[in-house]
Amino acid sequence: MIRLLLMLALICGFAAPARAEGPVLIELFASKNCRACPAAYKTLAAVEQEHGRKVLILTWPVDYWDYLGSKEKMALPESKDRQRGYVERFSLRGPYTPQTVFNGAEQTAGNKPAKVAAALEKVKTAEPADVHLKRTGKAVTLTGTSDGLVDIWWVTYLTGADNTTKMPNPVTSVQQIGPWLGGRADITLPDCTATCVLIVQEAGFGKVLAAMPVR
Repeated sequence: MIRLLLMLALICGFAAPARAEGPVLIELFASKNCRACPAAYKTLAAVEQEHGRKVLILTWPVDYWDYLGSKEKMALPESKDRQRGYVERFSLRGPYTPQTVFNGAEQTAGNKPAKVAAALEKVKTAEPADVHLKRTGKAVTLTGTSDGLVDIWWVTYLTGADNTTKMPNPVTSVQQIGPWLGGRADITLPDCTATCVLIVQEAGFGKVLAAMPVR
Protein backbone atom coordinates (compact mmCIF):
# COMPACT_ATOMS: atom_id res chain seq x y z
CA MET A 1 0.00 0.00 0.00
CA ILE A 2 1.30 3.37 -0.97
CA ARG A 3 1.40 5.75 1.97
CA LEU A 4 1.82 9.42 1.28
CA LEU A 5 1.49 11.84 4.17
CA LEU A 6 1.34 15.38 2.92
CA MET A 7 1.78 18.51 4.99
CA LEU A 8 0.69 21.22 2.57
CA ALA A 9 1.79 24.83 2.73
CA LEU A 10 0.82 27.49 0.21
CA ILE A 11 3.91 29.47 -0.65
CA CYS A 12 3.95 32.97 -2.08
CA GLY A 13 7.04 34.18 -3.87
CA PHE A 14 9.18 33.54 -6.91
CA ALA A 15 8.37 30.98 -9.58
CA ALA A 16 10.20 27.67 -9.39
CA PRO A 17 13.23 27.78 -11.70
CA ALA A 18 14.22 25.15 -14.22
CA ARG A 19 17.14 23.33 -12.64
CA ALA A 20 16.09 20.29 -10.64
CA GLU A 21 17.78 18.63 -7.70
CA GLY A 22 19.38 15.43 -8.90
CA PRO A 23 20.28 14.54 -12.48
CA VAL A 24 18.99 16.51 -15.43
CA LEU A 25 15.99 14.55 -16.69
CA ILE A 26 16.18 14.12 -20.47
CA GLU A 27 12.98 12.65 -21.91
CA LEU A 28 12.94 11.21 -25.41
CA PHE A 29 9.75 10.45 -27.33
CA ALA A 30 10.48 7.76 -29.90
CA SER A 31 9.14 4.84 -31.92
CA LYS A 32 10.63 1.88 -33.77
CA ASN A 33 9.04 3.31 -36.94
CA CYS A 34 10.77 6.68 -36.54
CA ARG A 35 13.59 6.88 -39.08
CA ALA A 36 15.37 9.71 -37.27
CA CYS A 37 15.25 8.00 -33.85
CA PRO A 38 18.44 5.89 -34.21
CA ALA A 39 20.38 9.13 -34.62
CA ALA A 40 18.77 10.39 -31.41
CA TYR A 41 19.78 7.22 -29.59
CA LYS A 42 23.37 7.80 -30.71
CA THR A 43 23.25 11.46 -29.68
CA LEU A 44 21.89 10.69 -26.22
CA ALA A 45 24.33 7.83 -25.73
CA ALA A 46 27.12 10.34 -26.26
CA VAL A 47 25.47 12.72 -23.77
CA GLU A 48 25.22 9.95 -21.20
CA GLN A 49 28.84 8.93 -21.75
CA GLU A 50 30.01 12.52 -21.28
CA HIS A 51 27.87 13.46 -18.29
CA GLY A 52 27.35 10.13 -16.53
CA ARG A 53 25.03 10.25 -13.53
CA LYS A 54 24.53 14.00 -13.93
CA VAL A 55 21.85 13.14 -16.51
CA LEU A 56 19.03 10.61 -16.58
CA ILE A 57 17.62 9.67 -19.98
CA LEU A 58 14.14 8.16 -20.26
CA THR A 59 12.53 7.04 -23.52
CA TRP A 60 8.75 7.27 -23.76
CA PRO A 61 7.67 4.91 -26.61
CA VAL A 62 4.74 6.19 -28.71
CA ASP A 63 2.55 4.38 -31.23
CA TYR A 64 1.31 7.08 -33.60
CA TRP A 65 3.78 5.92 -36.27
CA ASP A 66 2.46 2.35 -36.23
CA TYR A 67 0.86 2.81 -39.66
CA LEU A 68 4.38 3.03 -41.12
CA GLY A 69 5.35 -0.48 -40.06
CA SER A 70 4.98 -2.99 -37.23
CA LYS A 71 3.40 -1.99 -33.95
CA GLU A 72 5.44 -0.37 -31.22
CA LYS A 73 4.75 -2.98 -28.55
CA MET A 74 6.28 -0.91 -25.76
CA ALA A 75 4.09 2.13 -26.40
CA LEU A 76 2.22 3.44 -23.38
CA PRO A 77 -0.94 5.61 -23.27
CA GLU A 78 0.91 7.72 -20.71
CA SER A 79 3.59 8.47 -23.30
CA LYS A 80 1.07 10.18 -25.57
CA ASP A 81 -0.55 12.00 -22.67
CA ARG A 82 2.82 13.27 -21.49
CA GLN A 83 3.89 14.40 -24.93
CA ARG A 84 0.57 16.17 -25.54
CA GLY A 85 1.24 18.08 -22.32
CA TYR A 86 4.61 19.20 -23.66
CA VAL A 87 3.10 20.11 -27.03
CA GLU A 88 0.78 22.49 -25.22
CA ARG A 89 3.47 23.77 -22.86
CA PHE A 90 5.91 24.62 -25.65
CA SER A 91 3.18 25.80 -28.07
CA LEU A 92 4.15 23.26 -30.72
CA ARG A 93 2.07 22.45 -33.79
CA GLY A 94 1.88 18.81 -32.75
CA PRO A 95 3.82 15.85 -31.35
CA TYR A 96 6.91 14.62 -33.17
CA THR A 97 9.76 12.16 -32.84
CA PRO A 98 12.51 12.18 -31.81
CA GLN A 99 11.57 14.93 -29.37
CA THR A 100 13.76 15.54 -26.32
CA VAL A 101 12.61 17.49 -23.26
CA PHE A 102 15.07 18.70 -20.61
CA ASN A 103 13.74 19.02 -17.05
CA GLY A 104 10.40 20.01 -18.57
CA ALA A 105 11.94 23.40 -19.35
CA GLU A 106 13.53 23.07 -22.81
CA GLN A 107 12.79 20.92 -25.85
CA THR A 108 14.45 20.14 -29.17
CA ALA A 109 14.91 17.41 -31.76
CA GLY A 110 16.94 14.59 -30.24
CA ASN A 111 18.83 13.83 -33.45
CA LYS A 112 20.46 17.28 -33.53
CA PRO A 113 23.61 17.07 -31.32
CA ALA A 114 24.28 20.83 -31.28
CA LYS A 115 20.71 21.65 -30.27
CA VAL A 116 20.70 18.91 -27.63
CA ALA A 117 23.95 20.25 -26.17
CA ALA A 118 22.60 23.81 -26.11
CA ALA A 119 19.35 22.81 -24.39
CA LEU A 120 21.21 20.75 -21.81
CA GLU A 121 23.62 23.57 -21.05
CA LYS A 122 20.77 26.05 -20.62
CA VAL A 123 19.04 23.80 -18.11
CA LYS A 124 22.28 23.06 -16.24
CA THR A 125 23.08 26.75 -15.72
CA ALA A 126 19.62 27.76 -14.49
CA GLU A 127 19.03 28.73 -10.86
CA PRO A 128 18.25 25.70 -8.64
CA ALA A 129 14.74 25.01 -7.42
CA ASP A 130 14.01 25.10 -3.69
CA VAL A 131 13.02 21.43 -3.65
CA HIS A 132 14.91 18.66 -1.88
CA LEU A 133 14.65 14.87 -1.68
CA LYS A 134 16.21 12.76 1.09
CA ARG A 135 15.98 8.99 1.01
CA THR A 136 16.16 6.64 3.98
CA GLY A 137 15.54 3.06 2.89
CA LYS A 138 12.10 2.92 1.25
CA ALA A 139 11.13 6.33 2.61
CA VAL A 140 11.75 9.67 0.95
CA THR A 141 11.26 13.06 2.55
CA LEU A 142 10.33 15.84 0.14
CA THR A 143 10.77 19.42 1.35
CA GLY A 144 10.79 22.84 -0.24
CA THR A 145 8.58 25.50 -1.73
CA SER A 146 6.26 25.68 -4.72
CA ASP A 147 4.27 28.37 -6.49
CA GLY A 148 1.42 25.99 -7.21
CA LEU A 149 0.31 22.39 -7.61
CA VAL A 150 3.08 19.84 -8.15
CA ASP A 151 2.78 16.21 -9.24
CA ILE A 152 4.87 13.36 -7.84
CA TRP A 153 5.52 10.59 -10.37
CA TRP A 154 6.94 7.08 -9.95
CA VAL A 155 8.39 5.82 -13.22
CA THR A 156 9.78 2.34 -13.96
CA TYR A 157 12.20 1.82 -16.84
CA LEU A 158 14.59 -0.75 -18.30
CA THR A 159 18.33 -0.34 -18.25
CA GLY A 160 21.45 -2.42 -18.68
CA ALA A 161 20.89 -6.10 -19.50
CA ASP A 162 17.15 -5.73 -18.88
CA ASN A 163 16.87 -3.38 -21.84
CA THR A 164 16.74 -5.48 -25.01
CA THR A 165 15.62 -2.54 -27.18
CA LYS A 166 17.67 0.10 -28.93
CA MET A 167 15.92 2.81 -26.91
CA PRO A 168 17.83 4.35 -24.02
CA ASN A 169 16.08 3.41 -20.76
CA PRO A 170 12.55 2.79 -22.14
CA VAL A 171 9.72 3.49 -19.70
CA THR A 172 7.56 0.48 -18.84
CA SER A 173 5.13 1.99 -16.31
CA VAL A 174 4.25 5.27 -14.66
CA GLN A 175 2.22 6.04 -11.58
CA GLN A 176 1.12 9.32 -10.08
CA ILE A 177 1.77 9.06 -6.36
CA GLY A 178 0.15 12.27 -5.27
CA PRO A 179 0.02 16.08 -5.30
CA TRP A 180 2.26 18.50 -3.42
CA LEU A 181 1.94 22.20 -2.66
CA GLY A 182 5.17 22.80 -0.81
CA GLY A 183 6.24 22.09 2.75
CA ARG A 184 7.07 18.54 3.78
CA ALA A 185 5.84 15.26 2.32
CA ASP A 186 6.86 11.86 3.70
CA ILE A 187 6.69 9.31 0.89
CA THR A 188 6.83 5.54 1.15
CA LEU A 189 8.24 4.33 -2.17
CA PRO A 190 6.33 1.67 -4.12
CA ASP A 191 8.14 -1.56 -4.97
CA CYS A 192 10.58 -1.20 -7.86
CA THR A 193 10.61 -4.23 -10.18
CA ALA A 194 13.36 -2.91 -12.47
CA THR A 195 14.92 0.55 -12.20
CA CYS A 196 12.80 3.47 -11.07
CA VAL A 197 12.87 7.22 -10.62
CA LEU A 198 10.87 9.55 -8.41
CA ILE A 199 10.02 12.74 -10.32
CA VAL A 200 8.71 15.96 -8.76
CA GLN A 201 7.19 18.09 -11.52
CA GLU A 202 4.98 21.14 -11.80
CA ALA A 203 1.42 20.08 -12.62
CA GLY A 204 0.45 20.06 -16.29
CA PHE A 205 3.83 18.61 -17.31
CA GLY A 206 5.71 21.72 -16.29
CA LYS A 207 9.23 22.11 -14.97
CA VAL A 208 10.90 19.15 -13.27
CA LEU A 209 11.84 20.30 -9.77
CA ALA A 210 13.62 17.15 -8.57
CA ALA A 211 14.45 13.64 -9.75
CA MET A 212 15.77 10.72 -7.72
CA PRO A 213 16.76 7.45 -9.44
CA VAL A 214 16.06 4.33 -7.38
CA ARG A 215 17.58 0.92 -8.11
